[in-house]
Amino acid sequence: MNTDDRLLERLEAIGRSVAGTGQGLAVIGLGSVGTELMRLDAYSDLDFFVIVRPGAKQEFLDSLFWLEEAAPMVYSFMNTVDGFKLLFEDGIFAEMAVFEADELAGIPFTGGRFVWQDPDFQLPVPLEGNKLPAAEAEHAIEWLVNEALTNLYIGLGRFQRGEKLSAARFIQGHALDRLLELAPLIEKPRTAQADPFDRARRFEQSFPGTAVHLPQFMPGYENSPAAAQAILAFLDRHFEVNPAIKKAILDRC
Repeated sequence: MNTDDRLLERLEAIGRSVAGTGQGLAVIGLGSVGTELMRLDAYSDLDFFVIVRPGAKQEFLDSLFWLEEAAPMVYSFMNTVDGFKLLFEDGIFAEMAVFEADELAGIPFTGGRFVWQDPDFQLPVPLEGNKLPAAEAEHAIEWLVNEALTNLYIGLGRFQRGEKLSAARFIQGHALDRLLELAPLIEKPRTAQADPFDRARRFEQSFPGTAVHLPQFMPGYENSPAAAQAILAFLDRHFEVNPAIKKAILDRC
């Protein structure tokens, strides 16, 4: 059995276990085990929701017996009030959450696929996605460019002060995040498989023309001034950069 088959079979086994409790309503696969099965590979995790009957949620969270029945686990960590990250004995890693149906209206997700559902259960929200995070790309171009520039300027000041960790976060983190938002304005995405929760996911595949510069944008802890110069040059090449802030940034490099 290859890795893809093992992951899908594990999810099916979890569905059977949830069904066997008599308290489950559905198991919903997400991401690469949801509707994006074409992305499933040896590095994929199991991301899924378990929907349970009213009043049963705490029982499912207090004891992971229903997961142990699917396969032995060696590690689990309650990372949210609703769910766990966990590792099965055979190396399959999972992230899951348990909800009652009336909670789903407030839960952001995308690309859901029923692995199992009670025949009488009707999902109260669209299975293909619900309450997705607002797209940061809706920021005005001027705001994105100038936010990145001011992040560079502040970060370089932190670097000169000896606050290299803060500098790296401002330059190789915050400023770079704004640049990633600008990427669709520079080149057409090569793939539609964007992750609305994490812009960095699959960025190299979607924006190869921008991604080729990432080693210069993220050269490491000691090299924030070089990163700032590279990001500034890239922004200046593609957008209108105010000469005064450009000079101020270069003076700090």
